[in-house]
Amino acid sequence: MEPSLRAHVMLVSFPGQGHINPLLRLGKLIASKGLLVTFVTTEQPWGKKMRQANKIQDGVLKPVGLGFLRFEFFDDGLTDDDEKRKANNFHAFRPHLEVVGKREIKNLIKKYEEDKEPVTCLINNAYVPWVCDVADELQIPSAVLWVQSCVCLAAYYYYHHWLVNFPTKTEPEINVEIPCLPLLKHDEIPSFLHPFSPYVPYGEVILDQFKRLETHKPLYVFIDTFQELEKDIIDHMSNLCPQVKFSPVGPLFKMAQNISSDVKGDIAKPASDCMEWLDSREPSSVVYISFGTIAHLKQEEIEEIAHGVLRSGLSFLWVVRPPMEGSTEKPHVLPGELEERGKIVEWCPQERVLAHPAVACFLSHCGWNSTMEALSAGVPVVCFPQWGDQVTDAVYLVDVFKTGVRLGRGAAEEKIVPREVVAEKLLEATVGEKAVELRENARRWKEKAEAAVAYGGSSDRNFQECVDKLVTKPVVRKEEGKS
Repeated sequence: MEPSLRAHVMLVSFPGQGHINPLLRLGKLIASKGLLVTFVTTEQPWGKKMRQANKIQDGVLKPVGLGFLRFEFFDDGLTDDDEKRKANNFHAFRPHLEVVGKREIKNLIKKYEEDKEPVTCLINNAYVPWVCDVADELQIPSAVLWVQSCVCLAAYYYYHHWLVNFPTKTEPEINVEIPCLPLLKHDEIPSFLHPFSPYVPYGEVILDQFKRLETHKPLYVFIDTFQELEKDIIDHMSNLCPQVKFSPVGPLFKMAQNISSDVKGDIAKPASDCMEWLDSREPSSVVYISFGTIAHLKQEEIEEIAHGVLRSGLSFLWVVRPPMEGSTEKPHVLPGELEERGKIVEWCPQERVLAHPAVACFLSHCGWNSTMEALSAGVPVVCFPQWGDQVTDAVYLVDVFKTGVRLGRGAAEEKIVPREVVAEKLLEATVGEKAVELRENARRWKEKAEAAVAYGGSSDRNFQECVDKLVTKPVVRKEEGKS
């Protein structure tokens, strides 16, 4: 079937690695079923970086399974100096991105309409909720990909509707009681919801998405989780708001693993020899360390972690990312003797690393992408959350999924974890009875994740239902000049 005759799904992503990766995985899955997918995000800095790392050509169709996928990048209209300020001022960047983004997405949709490839569905992630406005204005069916846990989705929903008490400026340390969730302390809720968080604007943009769920009524809210992992809260949310179709279709990275495609969204090339280095290690002997692309730890924290790793005597693979482009942060400096005990890289294929038999545990910031990848690989986690959903994910890894040990409580704690504690927690997760228990629990979650994405599994069934609807959903457009 020619691309112009296929259902055409446009995915619009916030420019950030943790947003791009899961949405691109969803896009590859949709394309593999025979649809045409156009993936859109900003030119600076992500489009430029993705082109360099993955040899992407704008607008060029790439075969993915039975369908096609292409990339389009739009200029956000900012100068280089603006880009640098953007990295440190999300509050100012957000409304600018909305104004420019709406205009550029409409222009793209019009272009494809003229090219006889009309967009039949728009899908966005939560940091660009204004995409729902474009879909509503043009009367195009839409959907949303939620890239955090269903637990965090519930927390935002309950906060938005003020269904339970949350911390306030006058009562900043109250506990939060949400049905189907364990009692969450004030520093265990998604930290963007805390009144004293320095990241409140990030919470505001997510809450804007929840407002639109009520007014725009998307076809689906896809969730990068699986039914067996969060069954109680998924069922609870489905009953609480039956007008919204919550569809767990994860782990998306495992769902997309079997698709033969060279389409990638990484912003850097992985170290060429890190997998070979792991091949030379003994089974369950390596600590994998990564704190994601956004979290930037203090130099003092890095030093304590480094010396803690040395005290543990364990080998390690550590991803040390340089500061984000435009950031005022300084590069981390690690002790020289550290390189004798392990390997330090700027980027690596995390999914493959976690699946490697040499990896014993994962010292992580507990972002949801990393959490899902660790659970699906059967790897215990040493939890060092910073902010956002990470602090809530850590609660679940330690107390609910029982695959993690806690190293810290988040940036709001303003506490440097000493090297002695770092060494203690690393050994707890890799050696002895506790380590055996963690690995056995992780192995069970790995099996459930594999069953969910297998043919006929819960996520596979949910996804196929969604694809069937995307293919058959009629598109009704407003006539030019009419409301």
